[in-house]
Amino acid sequence: MLSVSQLSIDYGSNRVVSELNLLLGESEILMLVGPTGCGKSTILQALAGLIPISEGEINLGKWQATPKLTVPPEKRSVGMVFQDFALFPHLTVEQNIGFRLKDTTIADHWIALLGLDDFRNKKPATLSGGQKQRVALARTLAHQPDFVLLDEPLSNLDAALKDMLRWDIRNALKKAGVPAIWVTHDQEEALSIGDRVGVLKAGKIQQLDTPERCFSVPNNRFVARFLGEASFISGHFENNQATTPIGNVPAHGVDCQQGEVDVLLRPDDVMLVQGEIGNNGVVVWVRFEGGSRLCAVELACKTVVTSRVSHEVVVYPGDSVHVSLSTSHPLAVYKRAI
Repeated sequence: MLSVSQLSIDYGSNRVVSELNLLLGESEILMLVGPTGCGKSTILQALAGLIPISEGEINLGKWQATPKLTVPPEKRSVGMVFQDFALFPHLTVEQNIGFRLKDTTIADHWIALLGLDDFRNKKPATLSGGQKQRVALARTLAHQPDFVLLDEPLSNLDAALKDMLRWDIRNALKKAGVPAIWVTHDQEEALSIGDRVGVLKAGKIQQLDTPERCFSVPNNRFVARFLGEASFISGHFENNQATTPIGNVPAHGVDCQQGEVDVLLRPDDVMLVQGEIGNNGVVVWVRFEGGSRLCAVELACKTVVTSRVSHEVVVYPGDSVHVSLSTSHPLAVYKRAI
């Protein structure tokens, strides 16, 4: 559907996006995630034709944009969903969704599908944040764009509403069969919603892969830490096996084939057991998460690892515990950091 080749964007003498390459598949939802200022929203603005590009090419088949060949936003068949909704305050829900449509039956379709029938005659000021975002999405899809760009559409909503609405948006996009690029700073949102995830740092893609691969086999330590709780323990890697002070596990070399390595540990890879026999660590801190507790443990080798345990396991800072590795899938290992 959409091809982006060697895309670079400059603000004055400052390069904010560098050599971006991606293909957006038919009905695919691609999540772009990264820290503030990494270039996520800038990429969307360039794809929409709102800012010029410095190098590279954007190609949808029916149009092609380069630094010398510009295509205005209204000619790109692109829909945009913003975090601030961008609704017309003087128009009703129905009028917002059907704005400039000759045939309003498609608007009726999305009004019904997104549960907005009861709000047809309401003005945006009387709607909740979630309702406003549904109206914004319905308006976008009613215009039948070739692809949709979503710029942190849930950032202004509370946590409980976010969890429900993110799936409503995903389901609506899949129902429409329209591909989308969705920018977020929420790692959980990126991993759960996207068909693929692109992780950005300082304007460069660090990894573009399935959520599972990005989380389990990150390309580098930045991706590992950005996508969730991550700790590293030293070990020896040989014959697809890593030997560490707290156990031996199957392993996958990301940037090495063998030798001294750092093994990536997620909290669910580390088992914590209370008891007085064989203790090999001391609890540093504990965070209650509702259904679980996240515990940091300093090992005898002075490495700190994290373990997620049931909320029924009660430990306190200073407690002696036994930790070991508990995983059947290969863990990612990296050449030992100097």
